[in-house]
Amino acid sequence: MLEERFHTPLPLELDVEIPAGSIDVDTTDGEESVVVVDGDEHLVEHVRITNEGGRLGVSFRGKKPFGITLAIGSLTWGSEGIRVRATVPHGAAASLTTAAADVKVRGRVRRLDAKTASGDVFLHGEVEEDATVKTVSGDARLDRVGRDLTAQTVSGDVWAGSVGGSAEAKTVSGDVRLESLREGQASFTTVSGDVEVGIAQGSLLDVDADSVSGDLGSEVPLSSDPDGSGDGPTVVLRGKTVSGDVRVFRA
Repeated sequence: MLEERFHTPLPLELDVEIPAGSIDVDTTDGEESVVVVDGDEHLVEHVRITNEGGRLGVSFRGKKPFGITLAIGSLTWGSEGIRVRATVPHGAAASLTTAAADVKVRGRVRRLDAKTASGDVFLHGEVEEDATVKTVSGDARLDRVGRDLTAQTVSGDVWAGSVGGSAEAKTVSGDVRLESLREGQASFTTVSGDVEVGIAQGSLLDVDADSVSGDLGSEVPLSSDPDGSGDGPTVVLRGKTVSGDVRVFRA
């Protein structure tokens, strides 16, 4: 097991790259960061922890290739993989990359960039600025995003609570649900996944969505409709599906 403690005043970026296992990040008050790495001992011995120039890094330095495009079938480095547990100050940015690990973030981060092939991504808390999530088969679930959200999956589902800015979601068979948008542009592209978008109270809607064989429905009047006139921020919704349903509801 590895454990390191550092004095890490903001601005700080946590950068984790591991092949398989799990990544757990918690944020807390103060200016100290703690990183604990355990799991398969043959893998842990190849992990390097660094703290340089406002960047706290955890990386796998083994001889085998590692990257987001790595085939999951070739991940044969033990049964446990690597478990990374990091505690960093509130407001740190997080860049988390893995092939086959679940990613969990609890607390408040400034920015989130998460990439995984078969692992899920969970944010229990808030991203103050932008969030970018890319998975293949993993699901993505984020409580709150202060600014823009970009999510891309193949078969994984995407769920987000409130999004303060624009949102872009692309999936093949995964479903997309955005609980509350207040303003900005929301765009989506799916093949067979369903899409549900919530429009916050007081916000207007401008929508142009198309589905080849799926159903389209909106509980929110369009901003150009007589019943939808009035002052307020506008959500511009644009998207296409092949067989997925699209539903817009009032959050």
